[in-house]
Amino acid sequence: MERRTIGAAALAVGAVGLGCMPMSWAYSTSRQRGEESLRAVHRALDMGATLLDTADMYGPFTNELLVGRVLKERRSDAFVSTKVGLLVGEQHIVANGRPGYVRRACDASLRRLQTDVIDLYQLHRADPEVPVEETWGALAELVRAGKVRALGLCAVGARGGRRSGARLYDGTIRQLERVQQVFPVSAVQAELSVWSPEALGSLLPWCAARGVGFLAAMPLGNGFLTGTLTPGQGFEPDDLRARHPRFTAEMMAANQPIVAGLRRVAARHGEDVTPGQVALAWVLAQGPHVVPVPGAKRERWVVENAGATDLRLTPEDLAELGRLPAARGSWD
Repeated sequence: MERRTIGAAALAVGAVGLGCMPMSWAYSTSRQRGEESLRAVHRALDMGATLLDTADMYGPFTNELLVGRVLKERRSDAFVSTKVGLLVGEQHIVANGRPGYVRRACDASLRRLQTDVIDLYQLHRADPEVPVEETWGALAELVRAGKVRALGLCAVGARGGRRSGARLYDGTIRQLERVQQVFPVSAVQAELSVWSPEALGSLLPWCAARGVGFLAAMPLGNGFLTGTLTPGQGFEPDDLRARHPRFTAEMMAANQPIVAGLRRVAARHGEDVTPGQVALAWVLAQGPHVVPVPGAKRERWVVENAGATDLRLTPEDLAELGRLPAARGSWD
């Protein structure tokens, strides 16, 4: 499997990572099965997808505990990425960037992950009540203490369609410029996919110009780009797609031309190639510093996603995908 690098830290990871969030957070609770998810993580590592991406808020906490069960046996096989900065309440999520909290949260994540070091520790969200430089300084102390190897920042943006792609991540870039003065940023995580390409406008070029790795979140469009979802199928109330403006029955139907385009490209590469693999290959084609992090909780999806690393899109394929219609949401 091809290997890529996360920013200045020069830490190699598999070309396609594994987003562990769906195993215990944000998607249908009835389909979350711990043992099945454990098998999926092990299979990902077997296939060379070494980047395991989680966060303390997923569950909360249960996702790190699940990943920790794998790391206890296979720490040397994995590149571990987790996040700090968000607290989950009964009906809300709040940011906490106080240095004391960051230090305590890191120790707690290390215990849950059953490891003595986190390869990439990401600030999930900046706390509006705390200067981001103070939070980043606390994170830098964790690197110096040997508890963390590299630091990353999760981008703050809005869904495409409301603002231009060029300006969507202005706030994140301002944060990045500030924290870079305190300690180097090794990676940025933001949404990037065929139907959410806004990061191409300014954020991805910012990373490329500075040797900063880019973790492409939701590269399969929350599952839509796999072509396995049916308009009007409905989602469980706790599934984030139940409230997503692109997942109403009307908008899922309206966005089918995007999936159709992925299918056309897939058909040119063989009958076993899937729309999801084409979507991941498109993300990989955006630069050698880009690592897609698709979420998966079953072995079959892990295997399919890994297959995208062997798919080489032609210039004609990329041009066709570039001409696909923009995704629509219920606010359009």
